Amino acid sequence: MGSLSVWHWAIVLVVVVLIFGTGKLSGAMGDFAKGIKAFKKGLKDDEVEEADAAHKTIDANAAAATAAPAREKDRASV
Repeated sequence: MGSLSVWHWAIVLVVVVLIFGTGKLSGAMGDFAKGIKAFKKGLKDDEVEEADAAHKTIDANAAAATAAPAREKDRASV
């Protein structure tokens, strides 16, 4: 009793098409597809920003590590 058969879903689909029409249904699916694309693009942009932030941190740490020995040489020569 809890599960719906293929025929039940077919009847539901026919009723939905009769109520909303094919134009509104295709427009809604197009909007849904645009929303998914925008969501994926947003995820990709977040990954790029995180990678850039990690890269900048690595560059800053490398610059600090190379600058520290140079400062120690200057102090030792004085």
